[in-house]
Amino acid sequence: MSDTITDVTPSALPPTEEELVAWRALSREEQIARYREALEAPDTQRLSSATMADIREAARQRLATRHG
Repeated sequence: MSDTITDVTPSALPPTEEELVAWRALSREEQIARYREALEAPDTQRLSSATMADIREAARQRLATRHG
């Protein structure tokens, strides 16, 4: 049995090879729909005092943790 990703979504972090393959397998319309869904999610509507540099640093830290 294969560990195929079926629910790939846009992310601020670089994708894994599996995620990249799954994303490329989606039609352009499905990719756009998933971007829209991600951008319209309630979590993306919150105001924040974080700067882009803060956000990038947090993403880098999560990536480092994710990839050991």
